[in-house]
Amino acid sequence: MTSPEVSPQMAFARFVRRAIDDAREERGWTVSDLATHTGVGRSTVFRWLAGDWHDYPELAKVRGFCTALDLPVTAAFRALGLPDTSHAPRRPADETPVEADVRVILQRLADPAVPAEEKHHIRDLLRYLARRPIRRAG
Repeated sequence: MTSPEVSPQMAFARFVRRAIDDAREERGWTVSDLATHTGVGRSTVFRWLAGDWHDYPELAKVRGFCTALDLPVTAAFRALGLPDTSHAPRRPADETPVEADVRVILQRLADPAVPAEEKHHIRDLLRYLARRPIRRAG
């Protein structure tokens, strides 16, 4: 009998639960303390725990969460089902120029001051563009 595939929501919820339990045992932190130290709001932590998300968690928040708790970011990314790029060769910045408008979009997605609703619209549009067939000049 094969085990059912674990969704990224379930895997990440387990990762977050272990991190919270460890922070409580090792540091005496409550969820409020955790939110203060990691920069991730209590409501976000509870959504992560419940697996209550459809778009991936903001990677900047995941990184902040891991950094504050001395956890490897790669473990969080693995739980989310994202590829481990930590050992992949990185190209020098001058080899892969990013156009200014793309850089602005990436900055908005990483900016904590940008409302979540706007980030959601940006991601929806990017998903649409990514799935759209490429029209060839013929």
